[in-house]
Order: sequence, then structure tokens, then C-alpha cells
Amino acid sequence: MLLKKRCVAMLLAGGQGSRLGVLTRNMAKPAVPYGGKYRIIDFPLSNCSNSGIDVVGVLTQYQPLELNAYIASGAPWDLDLVNGGIFVLPPYQTGKSGEWYKGTANAIYQNMPFISQYNPDYVLILSGDHIYKMDYAAMIAHHIAHGADATIAVRQVPWEEASRFGIMNTDENDRIVEFEEKPKNPKSNNASMGVYVFTWEKLRKYLIEDEQNPDSSNDFGKNIIPAMLRDGQVMTAYSFNGYWKDVGTIESLWEANMDLLEDVPEIDLHDKKFRIYARNLGMLPQYIAPTAEVDNCLITEGCRILGKVKHSILSSGAVVEEGAEVLDSVIMPGAVIKAGAKVRRAIVAENAVVESGAKVGEETGLIAVVAQGVTVPDGCYVKAGEQYAQN
Repeated sequence: MLLKKRCVAMLLAGGQGSRLGVLTRNMAKPAVPYGGKYRIIDFPLSNCSNSGIDVVGVLTQYQPLELNAYIASGAPWDLDLVNGGIFVLPPYQTGKSGEWYKGTANAIYQNMPFISQYNPDYVLILSGDHIYKMDYAAMIAHHIAHGADATIAVRQVPWEEASRFGIMNTDENDRIVEFEEKPKNPKSNNASMGVYVFTWEKLRKYLIEDEQNPDSSNDFGKNIIPAMLRDGQVMTAYSFNGYWKDVGTIESLWEANMDLLEDVPEIDLHDKKFRIYARNLGMLPQYIAPTAEVDNCLITEGCRILGKVKHSILSSGAVVEEGAEVLDSVIMPGAVIKAGAKVRRAIVAENAVVESGAKVGEETGLIAVVAQGVTVPDGCYVKAGEQYAQN
């Protein structure tokens, strides 16, 4: 019998991330590199560690191998415990149809036995595709103080963007009175962040009822939350004012990386009081040659810079040869930019090679992308907005 836990976190990390194109061709979205030495999943895992939550179930499905290997025992996030820790939870295949997780609610439903063994008071539901630093303990305290059955983290977004989000309309006491999914004419700009705290017994009840409904999409936003509202359950909004970025598209992932070069205070990765932990495998020191020209860059351990780099993020093990130029770009781990190559407003994925004479991206326009492990040959031109994935 495992120890009773006050709160268990369930991290939804199984999405295909199709809007990230070739970057998620061989890996789940939460495993995509970010900020030189991190991966997207480091943020919710570190948030859990910093918030005192020591049982985390990671629900995987699409291309999980790299994500599973990265998580391993959970040691970097102090989640390698005897009575708790991190657990990778693959889906259950059911029947002859080979169905996997049918939706976010069904994913949690299938893992109710995992949650029940800890007999928690509360369950925290998280997404694996956001960059943010958040104290979940404060959100749980808000949930308790309001006597809530469900608490949903919200963040105010610009009114002109509100129709892109699930919007929570609240009264003067932060109680949610209405939920609108991507409304054409929003009544508020409190956007759901996809971070939920549920009282476990209530969540369990609604998951079971939802699974028994053949017409349900088995989704939290479409089914569970509206059902609880209809039944008059106590649902509160928890306002979050810090940095939060949904990195589900090429442009938003590029922007989130560039934010690190603008010294955005809310995403301070040097804050020792609320660290973001990552699994870094003993990299060599960085080397910046006398021939190099470096201006406003984040250069990680193990990089070798001999060429010209400006306003860019260079991940561990990246190489920029003498005569190469990199501008406004994200160079992921192990990528090599050969002498004479030019990279502009681009994302070059892990272990890709941009050969001498090749050109990737332009100084304006959409972000160009080079897929993981491919070589862009001499003379090739990857235009703005294009994704190069040839082997």
C-alpha cells in the first residue's frame, strides 16, 4: 500500500503536435528542445518539483521514445522517490479497434487506478506544451479556500485574441459562471491555461459518467467542465499573471526562444528560488573562437562558435563554423552550420547539418525549419516559411 498523497499531478504529454510540423516528426511535442538546454516538458515537471508535488503521472502516446528516455527516473526534477516520483503512463489498447486515448478526459479515466492507489484529496491536470513558471501549491490553496470542486487557471489575454481561447466568465468572487469555447464575441478575456485542480472524488464521478456517454468527446473543455457547470458544482478561476506561452506552433516556439534574449523578467531562467531543472548529459565547455562574432545570443555548454551569430539561441553541442552566419534563429542540440552557410529567422532541429553554400530562411517573413537529422545540401535554399525534411 503506497502512502496517501495530498495531490497527484497528471501531465498530458501524448499530443502529436502537428502544428509544429517536421519538429515533431520523430518525437512528442513536450520533448522538443527549448532555450538551449531545456525541453518543453521541463517546465511543468519543474513546477511540480518547486510546488512540493512528488507524484506525477506523464501520459504519453505519440512518438514517446525520446520523451521516455529523457524523463528516465525523474532524478533531475527530484522525482525519483520510493513512495512517489514520476511515472510514464502509456495508453491502454482496447478491443479490436485499437483505440488509444480518445480525449483528455478519457486519458485520465484510463489511469484512474494509478490515481486511486494514492487516495489523493486533489488531482492536478497539466498540459505538456506550455512555457511558464507557476507555483501550483498556491493554486491548490486557492482551491481549498474557495471550497471548490474544480479550479481553472486563467490568464488575461488581449481582447482581440480572446476568441482563440476557452474563456471563463466569472462573478465578483472568482466563481466561474460560464465557459465559452473560442467565442466570437467574448464576454471576458480570462483565457483558460489548461491547468486544472479537481477535488478527486468529484473528478472521479464525472470521469465515470463521461465515459458512459457514447456521445461525449471525452474532453475536459468540451465535456467535463460544462457538465460540472450545469450541475452547479463550485468552480473557481485562479488568476495567473506571469509569463505563459503556448508553444504549439512554429512561430510561437520561435518567439518563446527569442523572448529569452529580450530579458523578459517573468521567464528568468537564472532565478535560483524557482529553478527550471533539465537533464543535461555532461556537456563540454563552450568554445567561442577569436574569429567568432557574437551579439546578443544565448550560447549553451558544448557549443563551438567560429562564425557570426546574432540574436540567436544555440543549444548544447551546436557548431557554427568560420564563415557561417546565423541571425534571429534557434539552433537545436548537435546541429552544425557549415562554413559559408547562412541561417536567418529559422529553427534548425537536432543533429541537422546546413552545408556550405546552403541558405535557410530570410530576414523577414515566416520561420523556416530544418527537420531533425537531415542535411541541407550545398546550393539549397529553404525559403521563409518552408520546412525542409529530405533525408
